[in-house]
Amino acid sequence: MIRKRIRSDNPSLMALWRRSVTDTHTFLTEEDIRGIERDLADFLPNLEVWVFELDGRPVGFMGLSRSKVEMLFVETGFYGRRIGTLLLNHARSRHETLVLDVNEQNPLARDFYLRYGFRETGRSVTDAAGRPFPLIHMRLDAAGN
Repeated sequence: MIRKRIRSDNPSLMALWRRSVTDTHTFLTEEDIRGIERDLADFLPNLEVWVFELDGRPVGFMGLSRSKVEMLFVETGFYGRRIGTLLLNHARSRHETLVLDVNEQNPLARDFYLRYGFRETGRSVTDAAGRPFPLIHMRLDAAGN
């Protein structure tokens, strides 16, 4: 079930984010994760967040800023169950075009977005906060291209 985030979800979503990042973003140090986590704690409440819930607990979530997918995280144990796809489908139902940035050093996520139909539109040598983590910019238009 996909539902809109409520304020009391934030601690669970932050914990889900940390578990997912620890498992998938192997290029980050613990210090990097703590720094990004502090930024996320300030950023998350300002996003439109959609939660994928199973048996009463969040197992995935997506943060949107208009048509930009700012984040999409799924519990590692739930990969392959189409949760990320369903969250993106939900975003597509709300926006004609979607854009996102994906860490270049996270090939699983990059491949997931390419399979979904996103195309690469550019690259940045740093992330949005200026940290040395290259980003691939991606776009999905209404026609899926």
